[in-house]
Amino acid sequence: MQEEKRAPLPPFNEESAKQKVRMAENGWNLKNPQKIAMAYSAESTWRNRDIFINGREEIISFLKKKYAKELEYRLCKELWAYTDNKIAVRFAYEWRDKEEQWYRSYGNENWEFDANGLMKVRFASINDLKIKEEERKLLWSSDVRPEKYASLSELGL
Repeated sequence: MQEEKRAPLPPFNEESAKQKVRMAENGWNLKNPQKIAMAYSAESTWRNRDIFINGREEIISFLKKKYAKELEYRLCKELWAYTDNKIAVRFAYEWRDKEEQWYRSYGNENWEFDANGLMKVRFASINDLKIKEEERKLLWSSDVRPEKYASLSELGL
């Protein structure tokens, strides 16, 4: 079975790399593990913090656990660098746990794409910072960040 193509396809330019980053941000903010997994190749490999993930089924399982733990999740990504088939992003996301403690998680990701535009490798390094609810900056009410909402750089993150 041939995998579908996920535009934009490599090689990336600045515009297509930014588009890919925003698409990933929107997908993760929608919090649908099955749909998110389809942006990754069937054999995709991840390192997420100290967890190693292989393939779509493990991606789906990981995301289900993530979204069950990280409540009111809001993510903002920003392009850092790109080459032909690789993109580096920095990101921040805010969430609360079941005890009502808020966090801002900061991180960097390195992505590698196959010819079909599916992510085949993802390395994520993430740090969590406890914050007070009034310190939150990612406050949009819709599922995805509105187009005119401030970027990470504009928010000072």
